[in-house]
Amino acid sequence: MKPGIHPDYHPVVFQDTATGDGFLTRSTITSDKTIEWRDGNTYPLVLVDVSAWSHPFWTGARRIMDTAGQVEKFHRRYGRRK
Repeated sequence: MKPGIHPDYHPVVFQDTATGDGFLTRSTITSDKTIEWRDGNTYPLVLVDVSAWSHPFWTGARRIMDTAGQVEKFHRRYGRRK
């Protein structure tokens, strides 16, 4: 790598705001917030709204579509085809 042109690549903790779970990884992102991690070191903290711990697809809390209700709503609005 050419010196002096790349951003600083350092350890960062990403924490899910919904569940409080977090993980330590490396990134170029910066943050004013810090957290003391499990290993006793202090790292920059980046808060994220959705991660694998809170995303409905991965947690199994997917929304079930009421297709029968949607079809009836369509027929009420536009009528049935003859």
